[in-house]
Amino acid sequence: MKEILYLEVPTADIAAVRNWLQTDFQPAYGEKVLTPEGFRLKITSATTTAGAAISENLPGELSVFIWSVQRTTYLKVFRWAEQPFPNEKEILQHLTKEIRSRFPHHYPEPPAIDLSEQSIFAALAPYYPLTVKYFQKMPNGEYDLKRAYWWEQRWRQGVRNPQQPRQVVFSSQGDWGRGRGAGGEKLILSSPSSPSSPSSPTYDIIYIGGALGVIHAAVMAKLGYKVLLLERMPFGRMNREWNISRDEIQSLLNLGLITPAELETIIAREYKDGFNKFFDANNPSKLRSPVLHTPTVLNLGLDSEKLLQLCGQKLQAAGGEIWDETEFIRADINESQVAIKVKHLPSEIEKQVTGRLLVDAMGTASPIAWQLNSDRAFDSVCPTVGAAIESGFEPGVWDSELGDVLYSHGDISRGRQLIWELFPAAGDELTIYLFHYHQVNAENPGSLLEMYEDFFTILPEYRRCDMDKLVWKKPTFGYIPGHFSVGSSDRKVAFDRLIAIGDAASLQSPLIFTGFGSLVRNLERLTKLLDTALKHDLLSFQHLNQIRAYQSNVSVTWLFSKGMMVPTGKFLPPQRVNSMLNTFFGLLADEPPEVADNFIKDRCDWLTFNRLALKAAKKNPALLLWIWQLAGSKDLVRWLGSYFSFTRHALISAFLSPWFPQFLSRVGSWLEPRNPALWLRLLAINYAIATGKPRSATQVAKTTPKAIIQKFSH
Repeated sequence: MKEILYLEVPTADIAAVRNWLQTDFQPAYGEKVLTPEGFRLKITSATTTAGAAISENLPGELSVFIWSVQRTTYLKVFRWAEQPFPNEKEILQHLTKEIRSRFPHHYPEPPAIDLSEQSIFAALAPYYPLTVKYFQKMPNGEYDLKRAYWWEQRWRQGVRNPQQPRQVVFSSQGDWGRGRGAGGEKLILSSPSSPSSPSSPTYDIIYIGGALGVIHAAVMAKLGYKVLLLERMPFGRMNREWNISRDEIQSLLNLGLITPAELETIIAREYKDGFNKFFDANNPSKLRSPVLHTPTVLNLGLDSEKLLQLCGQKLQAAGGEIWDETEFIRADINESQVAIKVKHLPSEIEKQVTGRLLVDAMGTASPIAWQLNSDRAFDSVCPTVGAAIESGFEPGVWDSELGDVLYSHGDISRGRQLIWELFPAAGDELTIYLFHYHQVNAENPGSLLEMYEDFFTILPEYRRCDMDKLVWKKPTFGYIPGHFSVGSSDRKVAFDRLIAIGDAASLQSPLIFTGFGSLVRNLERLTKLLDTALKHDLLSFQHLNQIRAYQSNVSVTWLFSKGMMVPTGKFLPPQRVNSMLNTFFGLLADEPPEVADNFIKDRCDWLTFNRLALKAAKKNPALLLWIWQLAGSKDLVRWLGSYFSFTRHALISAFLSPWFPQFLSRVGSWLEPRNPALWLRLLAINYAIATGKPRSATQVAKTTPKAIIQKFSH
């Protein structure tokens, strides 16, 4: 008995596939005998070729059957005998062609709705019945479902209009500061209605976006800057929960934002071990891997709303202000300030406020990010959905001391490789996410609502449960972006008097970290550099664009995430992505624990990266061909640019690291007042060579020491 065909049929309607197989499909050879989930194809005298010898012990048949998992139908064909079935190749080709034609890829879109006529629940129930059912059981479920719908519409608008993004930033002097888009075109046009400038701006810094924004805003306020935070939602509400490790969150303590005692109050749970495992039932034995244990990756489950409230209190205590339920409309920039026009949503009153610097922390919903980078705003995205669940799982379903960092329970599903994450929180709470890696595509932008219908359907497949017994705390969702940067200046993160952080900057790891992880790991770097720029009024594009969370070792690993994306409109062998994941994570499982810890936390050095890449190619030579098929020649050329940049950075870092930090420490007090622009440039170089260094086994077990920022704080 031998498997000779395995197909993904991208539909949840298994009955339609069964009916087509049994009624409409005509194999042209053999006799079709119906079975409960398909048919058998028997040899008849008319189809037996002369001289064909059929085993006396095995029937000369093909068995075609289907099954459903992950809201997707799958088909396999098995041959009973050792030798090929008569006309076997033609039969399989015909079956594949016909089923692809009858059940092609379909990328449904949310309906256009008018909430003045009906509720969000009534509007979406015919399209996403389970999503509506379970959002109705959540506190604030109606508001959150509106938010998910709004976010998806905003994302689709950006993806489909990248060449002419909605203009929200204007400059009174047009191309002042020589800010340019990714392709060198003029970035921001002059505005005939730019407001007149008061003598001095009201605030030093204005942040738009209250999740990641409030963390950085609180740090800058504590340094003495007058800060305003604008948030579209009620302040403190979060669409996601946050996980991180102790060594990474140490930066919040290093900067004095929180105390060790306060840190413990925002940790909802610290698990003992995290698992990484991908479905391998359809992989050959050499491409199956053991569980990769990562006990120090994302092992702190934070109470995100408590962290936001704490940062908000710190911000206000330092003299900062928070305007929530306030929507950003536009920004007008001139030589001396940036003027922000906003609207208070409950009252619909519009007003204007001015500042020295605007910080965009709006994430993928940011129209500023799209305007800065046009069609290169985001190269990839992880549509992510999930929920925080208070209780309802039976005892023994999950141990609250454990986490699932990356896990799949099936193969490619309707053109996506679905991946789960599960993190324990306070008490019996579990936070569960479902996501997939996705190449940004106008035809197929990626849908939160479609993913939610998947989530509520297949959660019991992932972790045994009765969905109607679960107690829902809140939904968690968002678009987590990625950018395939070839070099440190490939993506624009700034304009004159404007800078992006977090997901809006899109410089985070393509593996498992969001803008939160990137911001926290680079918080000291961003804070010190921005403080220097503000002190010396270095607020033009050429200076602010140096202040970024870019790492060359992060950029080079985007090819890894590329291998997890199914190109829009293409069919791959269903097990392909899981085979690639098992190849590489199997290698990490064979390495010392610190190697996996460093790789996943973006601390992989040049030697380790190349050693692991060569081992992966040796273990699975087909990997190179698979990557070529997924990435294509254009992206492989781009990756070579990233690799050469990574190599150059490794050489420069090896040369500078032994002496450059000490040199800056000696000349800083003399150089900074005399040439602040040069000082900012040298500080940026120093952080670039210091960020992302691998750590030893001893260091992995401990929290990080205070970073080099403290050496320069004087």
